[in-house]
Amino acid sequence: MENVRLIEIPKIVDEQGRGKLSFIEKDIIPFIIERVYYLYDVPSDAYRGGHAHKELHQFLIALSGSFEVVLDDGKSRQRIMLNKPNIGLLIPTGIWREIDNFSSGSVCLVLASMVYDEDDYIRDYEAFKLLKST
Repeated sequence: MENVRLIEIPKIVDEQGRGKLSFIEKDIIPFIIERVYYLYDVPSDAYRGGHAHKELHQFLIALSGSFEVVLDDGKSRQRIMLNKPNIGLLIPTGIWREIDNFSSGSVCLVLASMVYDEDDYIRDYEAFKLLKST
């Protein structure tokens, strides 16, 4: 899957045992952040996503707990577990995504390259496959 990748987020460990700090600066992800949102209190048997984007890029981080992201480029599918707050998943345009298997207390942070635009969504999987085959 071209351009889908896990990116390690810098982590600073406090030498006095007071925890860790991670940060995201402009050189960590390859787009300007225009929108930030997060998913939480998602039941373990529910899923989110179920769409692709025409232009939007996203970066997903499991701030707490874990969840799995199913990615589909129209030719192949892959499942990626996110369970560390210093590892993010870059999802470029044209990738179908579904997020499931949320653990109790999980929080999924999403950094997006655009503000919300319903016209950017492809919500029909068959239409997505047709678009990818042309």
